[in-house]
Amino acid sequence: MTPLARADVAVLGGGIHGCSAALHCALRGLSVVVVEKDSVARHASGVNAGGVRRLGRHPAEIPISDYSMKLWRNIAELVDDDCGFQRAPQIKVAESDAELESLAERARMVRGLGFEHEELLDRARLRELLPAVAGHCVGGLASMDDGFAIPYVTTFAFQRKAQSLGVRFFEQTRALDLQRDGTAWRLETDRGAVEAETLVNCGGAWGNLVAARLGEPAPVEAIAPMMLVTARLPAFCTAVVGATGRPLSFKQMPNGTVVIGGGRRGVADPATDRSDLRFAELRLTAQTAAEVFPIMAGATIVRGWAGIEGRMPDDIPVIGPSTRAERVFHAFGFSAHGFQLGPGVGAILAELVATGATQAPIAPFSIGRFAAPGGQAAG
Repeated sequence: MTPLARADVAVLGGGIHGCSAALHCALRGLSVVVVEKDSVARHASGVNAGGVRRLGRHPAEIPISDYSMKLWRNIAELVDDDCGFQRAPQIKVAESDAELESLAERARMVRGLGFEHEELLDRARLRELLPAVAGHCVGGLASMDDGFAIPYVTTFAFQRKAQSLGVRFFEQTRALDLQRDGTAWRLETDRGAVEAETLVNCGGAWGNLVAARLGEPAPVEAIAPMMLVTARLPAFCTAVVGATGRPLSFKQMPNGTVVIGGGRRGVADPATDRSDLRFAELRLTAQTAAEVFPIMAGATIVRGWAGIEGRMPDDIPVIGPSTRAERVFHAFGFSAHGFQLGPGVGAILAELVATGATQAPIAPFSIGRFAAPGGQAAG
């Protein structure tokens, strides 16, 4: 039977990382197909908070986040769309002296790693940046040159740019089986076979299904981070704000609406692609926002939603080559903070595909960290 497609690279997953990997591979002159079981930006990449942050990253992520930020600052040149990207301070607020001391310790740690982007804020400086913040807040930690973007606009922009370079997207196409056939991979789908020399697994919460077929399962937990958006309010906040001791992600959009998240989770069912809200948890999210910004007490909530994302036990992603199969590379399990990393991770994956190596420090993200003692993959 004639294959559905042949290419140098087959990318599994049409989220921000899959679309970015496809684009960067195409920029290196490789032919690429993307196989997506639903539609591009359907899950986490289309419905997340849109934070473009280096603030608060796991130490292993900081170099990749810093690299990715350089791409964000020129995002319109990369994808012919500004993606709604705006530079804005990212600020984590301390609500007690103990929390402020923990932020000071964090700032010292980051400086010790050779990075200068995190700045400790005292009470006065916090209020210069956030005049509407509650009186009990005592300071904070800021990354002044971070920002935010519109998630679905960004992911679609990567898709369009990739398509302009010849990348073919097969949406509503479900992968069924995976076999190595000589020097190529043969991916059987419900629409036919895709043949490619290299596979890139960007399957998000479903990335483990691909890895497990290769004999290296990773313990992915499907989660459903929840978000709220309010009716328009007068302008009062120009930063992206988090809290130190409780879940909060908060920003006011240019049109006056306020988008609130921060990690409280709904119910994720990856088998049915369904996520459901937990309204008691959403109430706590709204309550936290009102306690940090009293102006929010009278805000009208317009809607709430939740995407499906893959979380790893150590809250950092899998990025890098397969430990069990040749010409396979993984990037999944971004644990609800992968959006900002998308441009940089895509470039790193393309470098790995094209050259077999990368200068990026990706060793901490190896899927091999989940192997059981003795080298066997953990179940």
